[in-house]
Amino acid sequence: MIVIEEIKGRKALKRFVQFQLELYRGVDAFVPPMIESEIDCLDPSKNPAFDFCEAVFFLASREGRLVGRAAGIINRHSNQRVGKEQCRFCYLDFIDDETVSRALLDKVSEWGRSKGMKEIVGPLGLTDLDYEGCLIKGFDQLCTSAELYNYAYYPKHFEAYGMRPEAYWNEYRMPMVDEVPEKHRRVAEISARRYGLRALKFTDSKILVERYGHRIFELYNQAYSEIYGFTPLTDRQIDYYINLYLPQVRLDLIRLIVDNDDNLLAFGIACPSLSRAQQKARGKMWPLGWFYLARAMYLTADSFLGRLLHGGTDTCDLLLIAVRPDMQGKGVNALLFTELIPQFKANGYKFVESNNELETNHKISNLWGDFDKNLHKRRCTFIKDL
Repeated sequence: MIVIEEIKGRKALKRFVQFQLELYRGVDAFVPPMIESEIDCLDPSKNPAFDFCEAVFFLASREGRLVGRAAGIINRHSNQRVGKEQCRFCYLDFIDDETVSRALLDKVSEWGRSKGMKEIVGPLGLTDLDYEGCLIKGFDQLCTSAELYNYAYYPKHFEAYGMRPEAYWNEYRMPMVDEVPEKHRRVAEISARRYGLRALKFTDSKILVERYGHRIFELYNQAYSEIYGFTPLTDRQIDYYINLYLPQVRLDLIRLIVDNDDNLLAFGIACPSLSRAQQKARGKMWPLGWFYLARAMYLTADSFLGRLLHGGTDTCDLLLIAVRPDMQGKGVNALLFTELIPQFKANGYKFVESNNELETNHKISNLWGDFDKNLHKRRCTFIKDL
């Protein structure tokens, strides 16, 4: 018999987060989240997304053993934007047993209907900066630290529940080029001259945060406003993400593009791959998780210290690229590449991961036309009427 329990509080959320570590034990492609950070994301007292979202969390057990988990989410801002009454599901993990997946989806659907929702859709997190999509291709490919992993049987369970695919994401892995393609270099030079553009790089995170922190996320709101599942960040969320991310990123992997009046027109933010480091950390900062993460953040696999300390990475993850809507298609992205590619090369990275890109976001997918790209992972959301 399947028992579904609604859980609340940080202690119970820890069980909720840790379930996936047991479910995917021994799966080389799975990257565990940092447990405390994941709990903070799901804690209404910590995450300002709960100003306009509500969520419910379920654990499924059989004979006293955990066999699944699920979260139901209602994002009121998103529903208002798209004019729909949707209940999202996310953090849905289960053993290969349809009675388990059905019981969990039934619980989320029942909760959604009790709130007046007409559709269930997911996997989608609280906001666009959270997890999106069920893996449908690349089950043997290492996830990035920004992604959820799932087994190959998940899509079959969703289809058996009567759900249909809705939106798709692609992810590319690209070998590092020896130099910036001539086409990009030429377009970047023309764009810089025509619009008075210059690239900014930083050596002081305080300057980055104080002068450009809010402007980065305000530009993000503009650039991604028409993207599927997007919800504009509120001022409280912007403050939250500034404090959470910007002081910790590698400054040499950030480029901002401004005009002569210091208006922010574009930005690119990348990060060394932390996937293997998080696997070694097993979701914990202590006792050695901090060391594994620092080693991946600042060492490359082929460097002297990387070899000496048996760590480092050869891959760089692209986290966010945004161009102000009125400047899209004017070569600004080429200027970002001419700045970032030499830095990636200088750091010793051999590969670049694009992270999730919405399939209908052609402005982003067209960026890789001149690169040797490998579409190695795909994801999609599933939807059903309630």
